[in-house]
This record gives sequence, C-alpha cells and structure tokens, in this order.
Amino acid sequence: MPSDMQTRFSAAQSVELKVPEQPIPIQHYLRQPHRLITALVDPSRVEALGGDRFRLKMRPITFLTLSLQPTVDIDIWNDAEGGITLRSAGSEILGVDYINERFHLDLRGQLMPVQTRYGTRLLGQANLQVEVGLPPALWVTPRPLLEATGNGLLRSVLGTIKQRLMHQLLVDYENWVRAQLAEPARASLSFAPDLAAD
Repeated sequence: MPSDMQTRFSAAQSVELKVPEQPIPIQHYLRQPHRLITALVDPSRVEALGGDRFRLKMRPITFLTLSLQPTVDIDIWNDAEGGITLRSAGSEILGVDYINERFHLDLRGQLMPVQTRYGTRLLGQANLQVEVGLPPALWVTPRPLLEATGNGLLRSVLGTIKQRLMHQLLVDYENWVRAQLAEPARASLSFAPDLAAD
C-alpha cells in the first residue's frame, strides 16, 4: 500500500464575448484588476492582499466523501497588448489538514481584447490543475473514478467563473463607463453652484 496517493486533475475553459460599443474602450477598464476580480468572483469572497494580489475564498465543494473549501491567492496584471493575465500564487484547503499538506493548485488565465471588423471581442482562456495526496480512506476507489470526479469538479468551477464573467463583466464595464462620464459633469457643477441649484 502506498504511503501517499498523489492524483492530478485538470480542466480548461475558453470564452468569447462581444463587447458593446461604449464611449471609453474596454482596454481602459481592464487596467483595474480589482474591478475585474470582483466581476469574476462574488465580492464577499475576495480579500485584497495589497498590490495586485487577491485572496479568493471559494465555495465549499464536495469530492466523493470529502467536503473541501479551497482558498487561492491570485496575482493579476496587465500585459503589453492591453489584456489581463492572472496566475495563482498560493493555495490552501480549509478544514482537512491531511489534504491541505498535500495540495497544490495551479490556475492560469488570460483575457485579451481583440479588434475585429465587427467590433471588439474579449477572448479568454483559463487552465486549472490540481495535484493532491488523497487520504487512505479513498485509496480503494478506482483511479478512473477519482480522475473523472476530480476533472468534472474542476470543469464545474471554471464553468461557474465563465458564467459570471459573461454576465457580470459587461454589466460592470457599462457601470464603470457611466461613472467615468459622470465625473467631469460633477466637477463642472461644483464650480457653478448657481447651475447646480437649478
């Protein structure tokens, strides 16, 4: 019987979004990582760690007989082409010490604005890989079942992020543009109190 049963799971997800025309191009919005993170993940599950690093507390997930809650630290930055790159910088499993000591999560993602003859599109790609040492109680489980369950779980995690991105990111972008355009109007009103009183 092995002293440790290391297993690897992986999943990938791609996304393509048509960006509606706005007075401010989406490249300007993408320069603000904190907005992008809260568009991808429920803001109540995000903690800013300083700089462009954020801690994401994922929803509890069930893997066979285990209930796990992963926490992932993410670095996010702009690249030279105006897109966004994110990469995991650390991870932890809350609640199960045995697995936490044998757990490694690798998340890499990119989101890139692309100009086409039909307007701007956002192209995204995410790759998620987990290596984990399973507890002895699961060693008798057939490896194909373990891998199918783990891979399916990761696909589900990425699918949830994709669904939120496809809806929430464009909504937040439109709200941000509206707020940016309102700023100069507020500033000009502050210099013209007689107009503001009308």
